[in-house]
Amino acid sequence: MELPWLGEHCSERACKQLDFLPLKCDACGEVFCKDHIRYDDHKCSSAYKKNVQVPVCPLCNIPIPVQKGEIPDVVVGAHMDKDCKYNPAQQKRIFTNKCLKPGCKRKEMMKVLCEQCGGNFCIKHRHPLDHDCKGSSHPTSKA
Repeated sequence: MELPWLGEHCSERACKQLDFLPLKCDACGEVFCKDHIRYDDHKCSSAYKKNVQVPVCPLCNIPIPVQKGEIPDVVVGAHMDKDCKYNPAQQKRIFTNKCLKPGCKRKEMMKVLCEQCGGNFCIKHRHPLDHDCKGSSHPTSKA
């Protein structure tokens, strides 16, 4: 061998391959070859320090702390049952534009304004003749 000081042996007991581009595990600090660098591949005892994931509640979008050894799905489920601040009534409503025609309870997604009086009406009552428009005295039709 021409350069015996070059490279390092893989720390995995079953491997011990001489690797000229060794990789150092960022959790345990040992040196591994490309086949054993993943935490699961060398059964890293310090993986819990780096493999940190915080689940988020799908209803209230709040991160849920999970202790070591707990199953995230169980912890999030318990949060949803007890502590979740989700309130479906507070969700943003799409149909918020109420018709101003007396007796009509329809709501539209977009404002439908009358050109004469400027009032907001539903599709059915948008025409000035349909909502007894009290706007300007312009004729309702140019015909």
